[in-house]
Formats: sequence, structure tokens, C-alpha cells
Amino acid sequence: MSDTVAQVEAPGRTEAQPAGLPFIQDRLLYAIYALTFAVSISLWFIAIRAPLWLDETVSYFLIKGGFSEILSRQGWPNVPAYSYILWLWTKATGTGEVALRVLSILAMLGAVYLLYRAARELFDRDVAIIAAVIFSVHPLVIFAAIDVRPYAFGALAINASILTLVRLRQNNSNWLAALLGLLAACIVYFHFLMIVILPALAICFVAIKIGDRKVFRHQGGVALAVFALVFLPVIPGLQYMFHTGGTHVFDEAPGLSELGWTLAPGWLAYIFGGSVLVAAATRKVDVQNRLEGWRILFCASLGLIPILILYGVSVETSIHIFVYRYRLVALPGVALCWAWLVSRIDSRALRLTFCVAVVASMAYPTFTSPASQHHGYTWKYALELAERNASADNAPVLICSDLPEADHRPMPVGAAVKDDAMFAPLTYYKLSVPVLGLPRALNDEAIQIVSRFLQAPVRRRERFLALGFAPSYETLHFIESRASATHNERLLGTPDGIAVLEFTPREAEGSGMGRTQ
Repeated sequence: MSDTVAQVEAPGRTEAQPAGLPFIQDRLLYAIYALTFAVSISLWFIAIRAPLWLDETVSYFLIKGGFSEILSRQGWPNVPAYSYILWLWTKATGTGEVALRVLSILAMLGAVYLLYRAARELFDRDVAIIAAVIFSVHPLVIFAAIDVRPYAFGALAINASILTLVRLRQNNSNWLAALLGLLAACIVYFHFLMIVILPALAICFVAIKIGDRKVFRHQGGVALAVFALVFLPVIPGLQYMFHTGGTHVFDEAPGLSELGWTLAPGWLAYIFGGSVLVAAATRKVDVQNRLEGWRILFCASLGLIPILILYGVSVETSIHIFVYRYRLVALPGVALCWAWLVSRIDSRALRLTFCVAVVASMAYPTFTSPASQHHGYTWKYALELAERNASADNAPVLICSDLPEADHRPMPVGAAVKDDAMFAPLTYYKLSVPVLGLPRALNDEAIQIVSRFLQAPVRRRERFLALGFAPSYETLHFIESRASATHNERLLGTPDGIAVLEFTPREAEGSGMGRTQ
């Protein structure tokens, strides 16, 4: 065997890369990479059997009425593209928790593959694998990969757009430019807030095509025309979202630590810093090959522009959109940024060590933490507790909606509560007893509904329950105070932070008729 291991020259490089440790064979090298990639993907499946959390039950509500009702069930700024795909998927697989989640896993696997292909056009093969691994092991991707929501499909559309952009650098095809316009518009079809990636895609297009003004104008015009045509149907929804932005806010203003964690979760930055120190000590930092401005601008734009828009809007306005899952939009670019940084380490062995260390640092706490088996908080256990307690005597249940939009619209009444988007958990985890719907916050409507309910003469002799998540605790306290004269209150439990209260009439308890759990 020669003293050096053959290197694959990365696009844009003028010289072959120096070899890593001589005894590392290519097959062994990539076998280890394959193992690290498999471990990173396996993290997705830890919580696959977990009950549906709030937003996932909304996805189920949207398809529950069948294909013909999907559009009418939207109710707020949603694009139904994912709902139609999910409905079709359930026709083949059913509506169990695992079956619903496999669709997102398949979409995210496609997103990882497309990111690898895009990175392969930019970097060496091993660096492209590192980009895919960093993306796959990120906690936001782990969450979105099994989430019964459109985020995985949004990532798929984003990574397809990135790959198309990279291919356009050496291609003058107008058809490829049209594909870019189509894919860029499709991103917004899966989530409106993913629109923040569009400025980054535009900057990247300018960066790769500005050298040829004629081709730039032709391809740019084609891409823009196709994008505008496909984008038109989502404009009314976007306008509605912007006009009602305050009604969808449910998070707090973010801090810099959250921004830093999104860009470098866990020990990623420290592991990279250690790798650079070792590379510098062994003279394995690439200082010979010149820095290509377009490549740096390409990766930095995709990684930083979307996340900084989300962060800036959340910090500077009352519309806090720096939500955990919304930050997924920037992660393909973040992974490419880390890949570019790793590409300056001129040692295959050090790159491999970096990749293994990153996966190990993320995998160990994920595999060992009981919290990893949960996928967001769920209403399942609270509703099961309420059903067991209330079904014996058909006791009514007061439920505070867990969606912020519920504070800005009239509450459904009667049987309609169990088939309303504001109470989506009830469409998947059923209650057989009567249900009274309340807003999320203690507002005028909540006060009126509770007051009317407690003033009914039959209520003095009737047992009832009340449920609410943390933002609705004030409403539960209000119910306690209003019912204190006629009922004794008992906390049955707080599964996943959802308080389940039982109210027993004092008359019934005095005559020995009270029910115990």
C-alpha cells in the first residue's frame, strides 16, 4: 500500500487533499461513517410509539372528515398540502400513532439524502456524509422526523431546492431553473413560516450565477415566473396570517442561548474546537487552498438568514415565532456551514473522529434519558383519567382549549365541541361524556360560560370535572372559586402538566353519595 490514501478532489479544489492515517482503508473509513449515520437515524425512532401531542391531533382532525372536508376544516392559516398527503397515506396504513409517523420519517429520510447529494457537489465525500449526519442528529430534526406535522416535508422541499441550486451552478438549463422556482414555492405550501428561507435561496442564486449576466437574467426570469405562478394560491393565507399574527403567539421572546443551541446543539462547538486544536498542532489545517467566496456565501446564507429572521422578529416584536420546531427551516444550511468548517481540517482521520464524537455526544444522553421516549406533552393520559372518572355517572367535563386561537373565536357548544379544531385531542382520544368547551385564557367568554354552567339548578346536585394545561390554570382557579360554595374540589392528577379536577356536590358528600376515585 502506498504511503498515502487516494483522495477524491472536492469541487473547486485545485490540488488533491493530503491523506489521513495510512492504515485506514476506504472501506473501513466509510463503514464507520455508515455506522455513525445509522446511529443518528436510530435516534428518530426512540419516541415513535409515544402518544400524539397537541399539534399532531390537529393534523388528525384535519383529515378525520375525509378528503372532501379537508379544505373546510382548515379554520386558520394552514395550507392543506400535507393534509391531503396524510389522508392518502392513512388509506393504506391506518391511523395508529406509529402509522401516522412513518410518513414523516420517509420524508425526512428523503431530505437527508438530498442534503447529502447537495453537500457532495460542494465538498469531499466524507464531508458530505458529515453534513448529513449533523443534520440527522440535531434534536430539532429528531423531533420533526416523527412529528405528524408538515415539517419533514418542508425540509424535503428545502433540501431539494438546495440541490437544484447547486446543480444550477454548472448548468444553463431553463428547465432546471423552472424546477427551482417550483420547489421554492412548494416550501411555503408545507408551512407559511418557512417563507424565511426564500431570501437565502435568492442570495444563493445570485452568488452562483452572477458571473454570467446573460444566463443569470434568463434563468432568474424563468425561476421567478414559475415561482410567482405556483405561489399565488398561498398569498391569501399569508395575508391572513400577517393580519392575525398576534392571535397565534404562544411562546416567549427567545434568548441568545436558544439561538446558540440551534446553531450548535450539545457539544458540537466544543468538539469542533478540539478537532481544530488537534489539526493545528499536527499541521492539518487547510491553509493552502483559497477560500471561495461563493461557497462561503452559499452556506452562510442558508444557515444564518432564516434563523436570524425568526430570531429578530421574535426579539423585536410581540410576535414570537422563534418556536422550537419552526427553526428546522435553517438546519440544512446550518449543517452545510459546519461541513464547510470541517472541510478546512485536512485530515480524513480527524474528520472521522469529529463525526463519531458528535454522534456519540448526542446519542448517549438521548438513549439514556427517559424524556427521550416522549414526543411533546400529550392529552391522552388526562383524557383517559377523565373518562374513567366521569363515565360512571356521565358527569360533564369542562375542557380549556390548548390552542391560542381559541381566545379569539366563539366556542363551539354541545356535541360540536368533540369535532372542533380547538379541541382536536378529543377527535383522537375520545370522551363519551358531555363536554363543555372553554377558551385557553380566562377572558370574558370563559367567565360567561363558567357562570352559566354553575348557575344551572341541577348543578348543585351534579358532579363534574375540569381540565386545563398550564396556560389555563387561571381558568381552573376561577372555576374553583365560583364552585366552592356548592362543591368540594379534588385534584385527580396532572398527567403531562394537564390538571384534572373533580368537583363533588357538598349535598352528595353529606348524604354519602359522593364518588371516590
